[in-house]
Amino acid sequence: MNRGLIIRAFRELWPVTLVLSLVLMGMEALLAYVLPKFSDDVSQEWLKVDYTRAIYKAMLGTDVVDRIGRQMFQAMAWVDPPVIALVWAHAVVCCTRVPAREVDQGTADVFLGLPVSRREVFLSETLVWLVCGAALLAAALSGNLLGGLGLPAEQRPPFTQVLPIVLNFFCLYVAAGGLAWLVSSFSSRRGRAMTIIFLILLVLFLLNYLAQFWKPLEAFAFLSPLHYHRPVYLLGGGAWPWSDMFVLMATGAVMWIAGGIVFARRDLCTV
Repeated sequence: MNRGLIIRAFRELWPVTLVLSLVLMGMEALLAYVLPKFSDDVSQEWLKVDYTRAIYKAMLGTDVVDRIGRQMFQAMAWVDPPVIALVWAHAVVCCTRVPAREVDQGTADVFLGLPVSRREVFLSETLVWLVCGAALLAAALSGNLLGGLGLPAEQRPPFTQVLPIVLNFFCLYVAAGGLAWLVSSFSSRRGRAMTIIFLILLVLFLLNYLAQFWKPLEAFAFLSPLHYHRPVYLLGGGAWPWSDMFVLMATGAVMWIAGGIVFARRDLCTV
């Protein structure tokens, strides 16, 4: 790694990280405070409606009929589509900087002409991405805990149950970032790379939902990263999701390595 490259990347990424962190913190605080209040208004009979149950099952990754309670609504704060979209957007912004942005802006020749190797560039950018991602999820955790302070103590989820949810969410972030690195390594236009990444993530996102309504898709639900992000189990007192975390981290790592190999070998001349 290179200290100068790390400082450069951090200087360029901290503003977007700060903005998204504050937005995510506010969203988590609001959801953590508001959603548990709905548990008293939702009846067991209402959740037995097939369509309604399928929607909640798609979001939470489990059948909710036997899990109705505050835990179900507390878990929804970590699977809310805007929350997931913000986290994925940050990963895409960070991981399409090199080489897609450099080639797109015509600065790749100068940037990669510095006395540093492509490996140093790749590792330095990766370190800043992971640190900024950890700060983003730390802000989400802080917002969730702050929102819970507005509830009675007995209604707040224990920190020991929230922590594995955040770590699993970070693994989901890494998986999205690995995809972004891979697509970026092949691309010469950042806008095109981001469009491709968001389309892939959207398809995988919809796959997790539509599999609950259309039986033929159930066999492919494992392809969606959201299939491995099920916070309701943890809030219900379940064990740490080691297998889900491993799948997400391994998937992200494989794509990240593949992206690094392509980046190291491809021609990046912008002339």
